Amino acid sequence: MSAHTISLDAVLAARETIAGRLHRTPTFSSATLSELTGADVRLKAELFQRTGSFKPRGVLNRLAALTPDERARGVITWSAGNHAQAVAYASVREGLDCLVVMSAGANPAKVAATRGYGAEVDLQAPDHAAAYDRLLALIEETGRFFVHPFDDPLVIAGQGTVGLEIAEDLPDVELVVVPVGGGGLISGIATAIQGLRPRARVIGVEPEGSQAMSAALAAGEVVQVESSTIADGLGPPFAGELALSIVKERVDEIVLVTEEEIEEGFRFLYRRAKLACEPAGAAATAALLAGKVRPEQGETVAAVVSGGNAAPETASAILARR
Repeated sequence: MSAHTISLDAVLAARETIAGRLHRTPTFSSATLSELTGADVRLKAELFQRTGSFKPRGVLNRLAALTPDERARGVITWSAGNHAQAVAYASVREGLDCLVVMSAGANPAKVAATRGYGAEVDLQAPDHAAAYDRLLALIEETGRFFVHPFDDPLVIAGQGTVGLEIAEDLPDVELVVVPVGGGGLISGIATAIQGLRPRARVIGVEPEGSQAMSAALAAGEVVQVESSTIADGLGPPFAGELALSIVKERVDEIVLVTEEEIEEGFRFLYRRAKLACEPAGAAATAALLAGKVRPEQGETVAAVVSGGNAAPETASAILARR
């Protein structure tokens, strides 16, 4: 296997590694979304996964491969919130000491949940980009093993198990729409879908205010970006190098959605689908509602609802707006 990609076999192996430790999340139909788009749209509800997002899939797969020395040193990670919770949750169950680096402006609900799962949280950095520099300093200082949120082949393979479940639930799937932050989720899903349903298209959705993957694709390499979006789960300062390589090869298109479109997707999922997602989790639905992704008539479409860890004040504010 190339150092610049992962294989379907790696995703299948990840499924065996994490089997029985996580939920197999449901896929719901959406009559309203189907009627609006002229397609058969299904919602892959990863917000019902343990810790409220898809993230534990990749984390558990990565932790399972740690050496005894790496386990003894403890783990460290850097996250806006969902990966933080997943690493905290999984580390406690693996008996590992866990330190999570977040920014002072991180979602308070996600910080509290991360601590609640048993991790130590460092909040000294003023923003998410600075938190990465803080992470590097702490790795040097502590010798902990870094569990990358989106650019580790084992993490990506674990996220790809979402794609395996989509292919099993929807054998005739023709289009999969996926929120994009650092690129780990879409890389894994695209690997699984290309391997099992090679005729299906995979389209990613980024916020206009956070274009780490789009900027990397345009530049042909990973670049630093400024991020400003209500979808904090899609706001990394850069995309992953391995993820970029896989996206170039296996993803058909990346589209952008506005903040208003993300909020409209959030309200739609809450009111019509009864899914209490977070803004990042609404991105794929937002792209379908806004016509940024236009399925062919009658196509079978899977839209990934990637997480449900919204701060109550954020959710209530979005729901109050029209």
